[in-house]
Amino acid sequence: MTVDDALADSHPVWGDESAVVQAAINWAAQRVVRHTDPLSTARSASALAAAAGPTVTPEGIGGEQALRVFREVLEPATRSQDDPYNLAYIAAAPTRAAVAFDFVTSAANIFGGLWEAGAGAIHAENDALAWITRLLGWPVTSGGTFVSGGTSGNLSALMTARETARTRRGARPAGGWKLACAATAHSSIASAAKALDVEVVSVPVDARGHLTGAALRATLFGNPEVFAVVASAGTTNEGVVDDLADIAAVAHEFGAWMHVDGAYGGAGLAAPSVRHLFDGIEQADSFIVDPHKWLFAPYDCCALVYREPELARSVHSQHASYLDHVDRESWNPSDMALQLTRRARGLPFWFSLATHGTDRYRDAVESSLTSSRIVADAIRTSDHLRLVCEPELSIVLFDRPGWSPADYAQWSRQTAEQGTLFCIPTTWRNHTVLRLAFVNPATDPARVIEILQSLR
Repeated sequence: MTVDDALADSHPVWGDESAVVQAAINWAAQRVVRHTDPLSTARSASALAAAAGPTVTPEGIGGEQALRVFREVLEPATRSQDDPYNLAYIAAAPTRAAVAFDFVTSAANIFGGLWEAGAGAIHAENDALAWITRLLGWPVTSGGTFVSGGTSGNLSALMTARETARTRRGARPAGGWKLACAATAHSSIASAAKALDVEVVSVPVDARGHLTGAALRATLFGNPEVFAVVASAGTTNEGVVDDLADIAAVAHEFGAWMHVDGAYGGAGLAAPSVRHLFDGIEQADSFIVDPHKWLFAPYDCCALVYREPELARSVHSQHASYLDHVDRESWNPSDMALQLTRRARGLPFWFSLATHGTDRYRDAVESSLTSSRIVADAIRTSDHLRLVCEPELSIVLFDRPGWSPADYAQWSRQTAEQGTLFCIPTTWRNHTVLRLAFVNPATDPARVIEILQSLR
């Protein structure tokens, strides 16, 4: 049977879907190879409703019309995350191989929660996770799973930490459990604390913006209820890596779990030029990194790993009559996080790693670091801009002396509307500044420097 014959098979309920399948495949193939549209942007709900018209109807609008609405109305109303000059927030720059294999992953329709259903896919995901744990310097017995994003990864890791503390220390403290982190920790840490019903103890950072062992020690002396310490391996706002070695020593001295949030910056582990910033991470108990941020995978993909996976398994394994047959000796990703049903979301990342090799990944991360340094040097020597802090990873913070918050907002909006650069204002030490996040190897630093001349 040929592919055309297979597509032409008529389903007893859905009918002949061959035309719409081929049209969708053709659009996806064209999108993978074409340049992004930097002018795509959000529209109001009312404008979208008017342009799209009714789409979910009793009789359906047909595949051709549905694809037209997506192509002409819906997709243009989204931001191009893989545009080389989208330097706001933390964008995503997946390889074409990863994007293409995301389609393969969906087409294969693999259940990736249990080994018995998705063994081959889980084996490949574990290969990708093993590369990450080698970068961490962890033992070969370490491992984990892929979850949707940093929020899910942080929550699952901290749930494991809390339950491990309950086992090791006994009953819940009279005043409740606490976790310690800096105010610069990602917002998802506060969300996880709410979900876990634990208190957040804020640890002051030093003049460089780092969480340090000394400050942590002072905090833990007065808070014996702290079950976990969260350190950042690349803060979202300025790309700072906390003093991981000192933090690990102090956390373990006080019997606290050390979790490292490397959602953005963890990719720097692959870059020799900044690897020293992560010294001490080999002592962490859990770690996350989002391949959809700076490891060139499509959304949604967060790698969550544990030094001792059996601790996660004892916390997250779900039990019910219909799960009694599950082989608990196998590597079941559903046992590693707050999840049961899951797609094999790590496969596109694995495929890109297998296709290109880890050396190219190293070079791609270094390329972003080099671009950030070139732009930072240009800002440092500029006569109209000021570099407000030295970049540690690939985030550059700077300001235009004399400008007000309204000036920054107007310039940011103007460059976005022109499609030249997407760069947003942020706050640094109570001052409005501009922020560039380099995670796309295709970004040309010379062009960025040229665009920054418009700030005069």
